[in-house]
Amino acid sequence: MTEWKGKTRGGVFGYLFFIFLIKKIGITAAYAFLSTIVLYFIPFAPKASKSIWIYSRKILNKSLLSSIGMLFRSYYKFGQTLIDKVAIGNGMKDKYNFRFENYDEFLNILNTDTGTIIIGAHVGNWEMGTPFFDDYGKKINIVLYDAEYRRIKELLQKNSASADFKVIPVNDTDLNHVFAIKEALDNKEYICFQGDRYINEERRLKGIFMGKETSFPLGPFLLAAKMKVPVVFYFSMREPKKTYTFHFTMATPVYRNEEIRPEQQLLHQYISALEAILKKYPEQWFNYYNFWNEK
Repeated sequence: MTEWKGKTRGGVFGYLFFIFLIKKIGITAAYAFLSTIVLYFIPFAPKASKSIWIYSRKILNKSLLSSIGMLFRSYYKFGQTLIDKVAIGNGMKDKYNFRFENYDEFLNILNTDTGTIIIGAHVGNWEMGTPFFDDYGKKINIVLYDAEYRRIKELLQKNSASADFKVIPVNDTDLNHVFAIKEALDNKEYICFQGDRYINEERRLKGIFMGKETSFPLGPFLLAAKMKVPVVFYFSMREPKKTYTFHFTMATPVYRNEEIRPEQQLLHQYISALEAILKKYPEQWFNYYNFWNEK
């Protein structure tokens, strides 16, 4: 796998543009204008477009015509999630509909006498859930590996309603983030990771994902196994008509095994949950780089 380079697609300019667009012409008009932006990105973002093409042709085994459609749908869905993120942050929550899967079971875990680790992925729009966790949101700590993404969060805070969640930045030069994670869990708070990108070649786990071997970051799964707290896989997926469905899958407890290490057991569960999501929402896979190292 060609590892992620630490940069999230949809930079500061993109967010500023959508903030301006929504405030001036509204959500629906922003969606309409998005179509023209997508047509620009297909030829002028060749690496990202190639990654979508490989995903569609080699991983999903779609036809030539379907893969052309996938290029447009993937960029359009991604643009919609940016617009939705800005709209919700600017107090337009009532314009959207929300559904929950396994929500009561998820809240039961949050109400236990321990902290909780929540692992997501770069699919759908994971941030959409944070305004709906109410008082739980104040106990959410999001671990971010992406310096640019932290700048985007600061930008959104200046242009939208303040977010309750806290950020734990990862710095490869020290272990401060590990101590911060341990402290938060000891305080019965919630740690949120993205489990599908790694930036360190030496700290990764391998697994069979969508029928092909690829790599995932070691950190989230190793910490989750060692901390011995409940683990939940969470995905917020966009549906038609401004609707989001929040999917919660509770991980089963891991155990010591001479053949399969605890962190590898968690990864297998995560892969199963993520595959189920992608089978239902294939166009909402937003890892725009060569994830499977396919040619």
